Amino acid sequence: MCQRPRWDSRLRLAPDQENYKKNEEVKLSCIDGFQASFTHVKCSSEVQSISHGKPVYREVWLGKDSRGGWIRIRSSVECIDVLQVVPGTLEVSSTSIKLNWTCRLPDACQQVRARCRLEKNSSLPCEAEEVKGEEMLHGQEGTFTCPPLQPFTDYSITMYLPPSTILFTWVARTEETVPDKPEKLWLDPSTGSLRWKALPSCKGEIIGYQLNVTARSAQDGSFLEMERLRLSSSVTEHPLPEHSPGSSYVVTVRGLTAAGAGAASLWQFQTDGSDTPRPLDVGCRSVRDISPSQGTAVLPLRPVARAPAAAREHQLIVVATHNGTAVEGACAGDPRPFNASRQPGTYVAAVLNLTTPVDFVLGDGTHGQGYRNAALRPGCDYTALLRLVRRSQQADKFTCVCYSFSLVAGQPPGPWHGTVIWVVVLLALFLVSAGILWFVLCRKRKSLPSKAKEDN
Repeated sequence: MCQRPRWDSRLRLAPDQENYKKNEEVKLSCIDGFQASFTHVKCSSEVQSISHGKPVYREVWLGKDSRGGWIRIRSSVECIDVLQVVPGTLEVSSTSIKLNWTCRLPDACQQVRARCRLEKNSSLPCEAEEVKGEEMLHGQEGTFTCPPLQPFTDYSITMYLPPSTILFTWVARTEETVPDKPEKLWLDPSTGSLRWKALPSCKGEIIGYQLNVTARSAQDGSFLEMERLRLSSSVTEHPLPEHSPGSSYVVTVRGLTAAGAGAASLWQFQTDGSDTPRPLDVGCRSVRDISPSQGTAVLPLRPVARAPAAAREHQLIVVATHNGTAVEGACAGDPRPFNASRQPGTYVAAVLNLTTPVDFVLGDGTHGQGYRNAALRPGCDYTALLRLVRRSQQADKFTCVCYSFSLVAGQPPGPWHGTVIWVVVLLALFLVSAGILWFVLCRKRKSLPSKAKEDN
């Protein structure tokens, strides 16, 4: 006779009673998702000791192993997880969810399936496609990866034994990614403000907008103004700067999430009333006294700031190209001091406190305020930017004037070069003519004695 064993409280015994007869077989089971370490046990006895020549028995429990044999149970029978997800292996990105699993009872895991499903109302008001299909797990361990998913959306991961025994379930939200570009960008003629449609939080929580305004004057193509603003997510309009006659403007709007800035929606216009956008012309100012041998060029600099109270600290930026896109990027960028290992490139050559016009020698090798006015390289195209920066908590404004030149070994010929060339050509013709005349006279002199002999 055996008493009911005091094992795991989650165990269910069949038959369920307080005492069991010897060799009475008992079936063990657990709640869904768990399995008993032995599914069948029976009451038995074994000799504990010999007393007065007679054996003393004690009750024991035997368990049926996977081969059908009975073995002595020497520890407690427990309800254990059929399948476990390895701690620390859950990986979530913007388009996938992945986890590692192990099966503690291989026989019980032969029919385990895994699936991903879209959680209801997880992406409203965004459209999200349902994830289809499921996977059967094989072996004692492995990795389960959900099919391609949508960013910032809730999905449930379920591992189960058919028809409905849940072994593991978990709900996760995919990571954020950059948002789509804003749509329906237009200018409100009544207010002079640029408007756009608010972005939904489909790929991430919209935390704001980045507005870039680039303006170039038609009268002075070397003058460039760029403004970079950071607006809150509740703002969907912004007044544009005052329009000067004949100016061209390019405006871009980007949405921002924790993952960064998304694609830009572009809008451009002219203040002359033209409906057809035209590219901004880049007409940089000329440079004189270019010396390829010394690697220098003289820039006629003028203060950029117009108002007396404006900041006077100007940066002189060198860009080793004439490309307009690269020049605009340098105007609103964050260039570093000169680095010989990355030459040619974009760098700050000097910081100047300009209050009056000055002729500045670019490339003379001087140092000042942590910047080096390095010598220029012969054979390269250069654009120099005189930049004034104004920063605030919500906006950065860059005003640039560009100077363009090339450091070539020879300069274009002037008028006196042409005169010298013509003199050389005429002198060569004169020498050739004189040579021909001398040759003819020599031939004539040689023929005179022969003719006299014939007459005699």
